[in-house]
Amino acid sequence: MKERILKESYVEKILGSKPRVRILKLLAKDYELNISAIIKKTRLNHQCALRHLKKLKDLNFIQEKRFGRIRIFRFKTENVKAMSFKRLIQIWDNELEDFL
Repeated sequence: MKERILKESYVEKILGSKPRVRILKLLAKDYELNISAIIKKTRLNHQCALRHLKKLKDLNFIQEKRFGRIRIFRFKTENVKAMSFKRLIQIWDNELEDFL
């Protein structure tokens, strides 16, 4: 009998990567940042940050705006899944603070 391979879910795609979660938490808090600020605050290298930003953009959690050479990444507050993820982060971070 052949095993059925399950399609990777949104949750696995996002939570399966620490850098991706760091970027998403940062943008959920600050809403809009340029690539340099994201790299500085997450301590990721440029290529790694771009790869994860592209994935988050493909998943429709963030939006990219360009002004010439300047790239701004924005948390998509109009996306229900993105806002649910933000709320999850807030709940877990508050619970952890209460525990410690």
